[in-house]
Amino acid sequence: MFSSDNKKSKQATSMETSTQQNIIAQGTKIVGDIASEGPFRIDGTVEGNVKTSGKVVVGKSGFIKGTLQGENADFEGKFSGKLILSGTLSLKSTAHIEGEVHTSKLAVEPGATFNATCSMKGTVKALPNEPARPKQQPEQTNQRQQG
Repeated sequence: MFSSDNKKSKQATSMETSTQQNIIAQGTKIVGDIASEGPFRIDGTVEGNVKTSGKVVVGKSGFIKGTLQGENADFEGKFSGKLILSGTLSLKSTAHIEGEVHTSKLAVEPGATFNATCSMKGTVKALPNEPARPKQQPEQTNQRQQG
């Protein structure tokens, strides 16, 4: 009887934590890897890899140095490293991004610093085929052999 009630409360707790936002406050520094199913708000410093299926918001005082993998990200702060998103990267005017970026969509406000190699997948469409051009024949030279 108690065990079935206990299981229900554990399930409810785990469901609540996956939808709640994780906050790394200003003045906090984390060195290491972080993995979560829920969204993040980072106002402190993270040195390491961050992986989440939720949205990541980096405030003005926030800084990530390492790899960030997620769906969507909004940056007001700084990032240095490799950024891999399946959705949209939004850079506010105070954002400063350096490194390598892989995303589907990119939105940049005037004033943002974006010093990165960027690869956008999922939105690139192939160009229509160009009309076929006749192959050029190699030029023939008329030379007589002297014998």
